[in-house]
Amino acid sequence: MPQDYSYEKRRFVVGAVAAVIIAVYLIRLFTLQLMSDDYRKSADSNAFRKEIIYPSRGLIMDRHGKLLVYNEPSYNILVTMQDQHGIDTLDFCETIGITKEEYIARMAEIKDPQKNLGYSRNTPQLFMSQIPAQEFSKFREKLFRFNGFSVEKRSVRRYASGIGAHILGDVAEVNQADIDSDAYYKSGDYIGKLGVERSYEKALRGEKGMRIMLRDVHGRTQGHYMDGKFDTKAHPGRNLTLGIDLATQQLAERLLEGKLGAIVAIEPATGEIIAMASSPSYDPRSMAGRDRSKHMGILMRDERRPLLNRAISGLYPPGSTFKISQALLGLQEGSINPSVAFPCHHGFNYKGLHLGCHGHASPINLVPAIGTSCNSYFCWNLLRMFGNKGKYGSVQNAMTRWKDHLVAMGFGYKLGIDLPGERRGMIPNAAYYDKAYKKSWNALTVISISIGQGEVTATPLQIANLAATIANRGHFYVPHIVHSVQGERLDTTYTNMRRTKVDRHYYNYAVAGMRRAVEQGTCRGADFPGVQVCGKTGTAQNRGHDHSAFMGFAPMNNPQIAVCVYVENGGFGADFAVPLGSLIMEQFVNGKLSPASEAKANTFQHRHISYGKQAR
Repeated sequence: MPQDYSYEKRRFVVGAVAAVIIAVYLIRLFTLQLMSDDYRKSADSNAFRKEIIYPSRGLIMDRHGKLLVYNEPSYNILVTMQDQHGIDTLDFCETIGITKEEYIARMAEIKDPQKNLGYSRNTPQLFMSQIPAQEFSKFREKLFRFNGFSVEKRSVRRYASGIGAHILGDVAEVNQADIDSDAYYKSGDYIGKLGVERSYEKALRGEKGMRIMLRDVHGRTQGHYMDGKFDTKAHPGRNLTLGIDLATQQLAERLLEGKLGAIVAIEPATGEIIAMASSPSYDPRSMAGRDRSKHMGILMRDERRPLLNRAISGLYPPGSTFKISQALLGLQEGSINPSVAFPCHHGFNYKGLHLGCHGHASPINLVPAIGTSCNSYFCWNLLRMFGNKGKYGSVQNAMTRWKDHLVAMGFGYKLGIDLPGERRGMIPNAAYYDKAYKKSWNALTVISISIGQGEVTATPLQIANLAATIANRGHFYVPHIVHSVQGERLDTTYTNMRRTKVDRHYYNYAVAGMRRAVEQGTCRGADFPGVQVCGKTGTAQNRGHDHSAFMGFAPMNNPQIAVCVYVENGGFGADFAVPLGSLIMEQFVNGKLSPASEAKANTFQHRHISYGKQAR
């Protein structure tokens, strides 16, 4: 082969390889510049600094416009690592009140990509958050000395009083799960963690704005890019008006001091929560600012569980308050009528089964049975319903009908209140007992459910909702905390009426029985001057002392408030729950307590209950 041919061939091969390499580089360059924005972002980060403008969070007020939650200015200190040089570390630490060790640890944490995802030397990183304005002034005077450090104005939540912790909730820094679930949030942002701060987060948080600042080749800020043409304004969060009445809420929390339990008050005409107290509680002001995590740790270690909202998460046997639901479904199903009477000789006695009762006239019909809270009457009611094979075919079918009535009344499932943490309670069904007793059971097996014991559990919210339903004579609205968002009423979830499966006229007998209980039965003492109160006690059996329960509403006609009081280990319903419920109703209906009632409130405020090992 001639030498010049071999050389020519090699020249073409080398040229082809060179052409391929150039083509690869061109394609890659095209991809980087036109198909990918990675390099553009990197270039932008050198040329521009984007500053987030944080919106003010929405205010929270009670039904009368009294301020419950507001904002105060605070500041975050940011650090940009590539600009952070030549500072006096000791002077910096002394100025902001930290040690050198804390400074070193925080810097290491910022630079750790596992702890600070998305870390970049070119972008500001959060160094310290929520510095109050009065503490920040000293740092601001020296800021020019600390290269790479900058500040951003934020706000911190302030709670006007120490009440309503379980309702209002609190705000804390986002975690990674928050960031992953919503692109709105970045590291260092804040989010509602509990209460309405959590459930109305999107309304309260507002919308962020943005300032685009131009940087020179040395990273120094030169001013707004294109005179702020592309800057956007922040839009403040929307204000919430709650259905809460501050004075009634304060009284409810005061009355529960030294006790375990809950008080729930509902406006029957709207379903708005007037008051919701859970005890023990905590001061929401302790959960604002940089010390939140310390206080949260203390609350989480407390054996009394102050973070638990017993009003919506506490599951209790409803006891005799449940008898009203049994009377109503019994009337609807025909197992009883207003005039039918049943014997009660200190209890229910049938085929060797005895379930005790206190002394009263016998036989007894519906209205006085409610008034005296006769156990026997409601046991006979369940026995007749579950034993009616001619109507239902089997005890399982009868129980399914029984459960359907209770679900329609708001038991057994979450009502849907606009707070996180609600629990559903327990209304057993036929399948539950078929499994437990291998399908060999009857009404006598489960007779205790007729008086709100056995497997039946409910939340205080559900019991209060039953009282509101009776006050309305057969319908209710889903209970809710918030009245309006920035003046706009809530959606149909909370404004649509829900009816039970019981005809309206049967509720008149329930009302008459509850009025009789107040006039001459187990709720004597619930009345207050000038107002007809309807009520029903509950004494729920427990491993320790019995729980004290009450539900009621006032006035009897055109009711303004329905209430449930539940005091753990409080004994008979009349001991604690009835007087507390009466005081709550008087406060809301009259707008104040009489001098005699104020003295009674002071007495019950200081009547504490000593608890041993807690049941449930």
